[in-house]
Amino acid sequence: MSTPPKPKLHPATIAAQAAGAVDPASGGVVPPVQFATTYLRDENYALVNPDNMYLRSHNENTRIAERVLSALEGADETLIFPSGMAAIAAVFRTVPTGASVLVQSQIYWGTTKWIRDFCARRQITLHEVDASDLDAFTKLCRQTQPDLCLVETPSNPWLRITDIEATAKVAHEVGAVLVVDSTAATPVLSQPLAFGADIVMHSATKGINGHSDVLAGALATNAAEAGRWQMIRDDRNEAGAVIGPMEAWLLARGMRTLPLRMREMSRNALALAEFLSDHPQVEEVMYPGLPDHPGHALASQQMQGGYGGLLSFVVKGGAEAALKATGRLQLFHRATSLGGVESLVEHRHTIEPHTGIPEGLLRVSVGIEDIEDLAADLAQALGQ
Repeated sequence: MSTPPKPKLHPATIAAQAAGAVDPASGGVVPPVQFATTYLRDENYALVNPDNMYLRSHNENTRIAERVLSALEGADETLIFPSGMAAIAAVFRTVPTGASVLVQSQIYWGTTKWIRDFCARRQITLHEVDASDLDAFTKLCRQTQPDLCLVETPSNPWLRITDIEATAKVAHEVGAVLVVDSTAATPVLSQPLAFGADIVMHSATKGINGHSDVLAGALATNAAEAGRWQMIRDDRNEAGAVIGPMEAWLLARGMRTLPLRMREMSRNALALAEFLSDHPQVEEVMYPGLPDHPGHALASQQMQGGYGGLLSFVVKGGAEAALKATGRLQLFHRATSLGGVESLVEHRHTIEPHTGIPEGLLRVSVGIEDIEDLAADLAQALGQ
């Protein structure tokens, strides 16, 4: 009897079954953690398992997490890193000294600061532009002829939406590689490779893991044989930017509920955005799920199943009023990061005082708590 062809699976099925990962040795439905740092050779000095020589690039727990992400992302290959910044660094180390790069402005501050410092050290010319403004991006890209373009969509903390397909076309016209930071969306809500991106990057610490207990990053591509990707793969191995077995195991476990978590976070975030839009103490709400958001139509094309759990809003009265509201919150934890099951709030101006962030802006990572409890907490904190 012939084996029936494998069906094309939906993201929820891929995630729940960890892309088919089991323990063939014991028959367990959950793969074990393999802590070994080195692997045996036989009496002829041949590797007992040809796939495994040394932990730095050979660990099955990392491979499992990579297979799950590749399946969700629609990628040929995924590489896991010990943090999102390690993934960003691996990409930028492929840029030749003396070249130029084009980077979206007003994105995650950690990314911007590191890129500025790195480019200064390497004599790489850095150009920054609001990539959600396609005309501005196109003009500067054609003028500067960059080696690499980096955009972040939805952006953090401004929630701006960049047209991935259009920016990919412009980047490719001048021979540049387009890298998309899709951390806020996760591969459940958006697949940038399908829109023409060359590499998609995630801080997997955030929504992909989703439990605020693993530091990880990821890069994925549909051009696994490209020279730049080979450089990234070699850099990870040789520089040792690898994730540990336990962290990789936890990452794969966290991804089993990724579609469920993102669906609930998106629902909660949209409900809170609508609530805040009508609140007399709120000056502005930034969330692409709102019909009046300037990137709403584009986000609806690029994102499927929701708009994510990240939103920002500006409290009337500036920093004093915003900090007073955060001090009253009882359910929202005052902490940095996003994408976890618990809701977080952050006063971004305290973190980035010189980057143009409005003093009254609060960035909220919406979790999976009951929406009535979250709304009630915001209401009492804002004074309604």
